[in-house]
Amino acid sequence: MLTVSGNRKRQGRDRAVRDRMVTAVHAYAALGWPATPGARAGTDRACSCDRIGCPDPAAHPVSAAWAIQASVDTDVLDGMWAKRPQANIILPTGRVFDVFDVPAAAGTAALDRIRAEGLQVGPVAAIGDERYLFFVATRGAPVDEDEWWSCHLDCSPETVAETPGMRWHCRDSYVVAPPSVLPYGREVVWVLPPDGSPLPDPLRLLEVLSDSCEAL
Repeated sequence: MLTVSGNRKRQGRDRAVRDRMVTAVHAYAALGWPATPGARAGTDRACSCDRIGCPDPAAHPVSAAWAIQASVDTDVLDGMWAKRPQANIILPTGRVFDVFDVPAAAGTAALDRIRAEGLQVGPVAAIGDERYLFFVATRGAPVDEDEWWSCHLDCSPETVAETPGMRWHCRDSYVVAPPSVLPYGREVVWVLPPDGSPLPDPLRLLEVLSDSCEAL
């Protein structure tokens, strides 16, 4: 009986996690934001993927074909999370939005300045107490390719000499989204949730975020 009870509790937790994720991806789909399943925190290691020493545990897609699989079709999303009920949520960038990814201390300082100066700010998410994600309008594919910053899985923010600690997630990149859960119980949560309003111009926020990163 204990085994049966334990299985039922585990199944109940799995359903609760799946319901939270499906509710979230449906909300993102309503905004026109494609989503795709992400890895989850592992039970005997940091990430559920097969990569030893994963550099971004539970914060990357489960499939190498994530860019093609990402969808706003709720039936497709339901099917993906039915197969992976505990999967985190990955949102591709460079389509509907870009994301400035900065250290949390820089993010809180930037928010104070943005509010003080009356600048437009869009959705902002927090990755535990480590990073802030600022969602801005995408620039698509600008002619000046020097404005693109690499954001691949193995990229370290410190490799961007001009603005240490910042990533600019744009085309061919992605971010982990609320309500994803990362290793050691860290969560991805909304500081300022999306409300359907137009996203801010990235260049209007870039100076503020750069200054906040450089001040650390």
